[in-house]
Amino acid sequence: MVLKTFGWSFAVTALGLVAAVLFGGWTALGIVAILSVLEISLSFDNAVVNAGILKKMNAFWQKIFLTIGILIAVFGMRLVFPVVIVAISASLGPIEAVDLALSDKDRYQELVTDAHPAIAAFGGMFLLMIFLDFIFEDRDIKWLGWLERPLAKLGKVDMLSVCIALVVLLISALTFAANAHQHGGAHADKAETVLLSGIAGLITYMIVGGLSGYFEDKLEEEEEREHEAEEAAVRAGKPRTAVALAGKAAFFMFLYLEVLDASFSFDGVIGAFAITNDIVLMALGLGIGAMYVRSLTVYLVRQGTLDDYVYLEHGAHYAIGALAVLLMVTIQYQIPEIVTGLIGVALIGWSFWSSVRRNRALAAAEGKAETSDEKTEVSSGV
Repeated sequence: MVLKTFGWSFAVTALGLVAAVLFGGWTALGIVAILSVLEISLSFDNAVVNAGILKKMNAFWQKIFLTIGILIAVFGMRLVFPVVIVAISASLGPIEAVDLALSDKDRYQELVTDAHPAIAAFGGMFLLMIFLDFIFEDRDIKWLGWLERPLAKLGKVDMLSVCIALVVLLISALTFAANAHQHGGAHADKAETVLLSGIAGLITYMIVGGLSGYFEDKLEEEEEREHEAEEAAVRAGKPRTAVALAGKAAFFMFLYLEVLDASFSFDGVIGAFAITNDIVLMALGLGIGAMYVRSLTVYLVRQGTLDDYVYLEHGAHYAIGALAVLLMVTIQYQIPEIVTGLIGVALIGWSFWSSVRRNRALAAAEGKAETSDEKTEVSSGV
């Protein structure tokens, strides 16, 4: 099971490390290895959240997520995205931006640093909406009941998540963005940039998430009708028909996963510049890490880990909320990437341990119930 799920990750790791040695020697290999670990540690919560969505998709779309999806993740977010943001921020053409990334790495890093407020606002708003929609939903299983029960009641207010997100964006624009961090320790007023980027992130979430939710609901309705039609066809001796809407629903869920992965990638891409400003090494290291995150997502789905450890999804979403806040704070202040990674790992670790304790408590309760039933049977002479 492990080799089947992580086989491509092992292969990509071997190829990536060999390419690093050929490109820059043993020093480059060390840098790529560090970047891979950085990406995995920062994106573990991404894998947990993705698994909650991916488990609704069939085996075919899981393979698409692991193949085409990883190409988008590696070449789109880890290679093309850094070039695109430099091209936009410096008003350069794509070819000029690539040439700058390869020939003048210091200047390239400066431009990415200057573009960070826009990136942080876009990703922060997208991730914040994911967190808010999660905690405002009334769920059967609650991890931090003292907090989640009152929030679920507040969630009945229409558009509350959007209102809170806009308030956070406005406060960030008036505070952090007014003195945004730039390269060389300088600061600049980026309020307008942060507002526009944050609104773009919010709109992106609402469009992609809305389409995904719409087609998911339509799929469930279609599946119910299809199930009834299949039963009628079996009774009449006719062949069964397929669910026609599954392709559209799966496509938009796949699209939602890709946008979600892109938002999670912001901190990894920006954090990578603290280690290297070589775009080739960055793509190799982050690409290897992204492949493991993808494989881990599929592993969690196939093993049913989220069903066994029911609080993991809660912990991942709290980590998302923390990351969203940290992204907004980094508009003005520099926060070490290790802090971001440790917060996410700590929250997921806490939720995992809470799940283990819950499972033990349920097992003990079932054991007591069985013992009580056995005693009842003996006393009744059965």
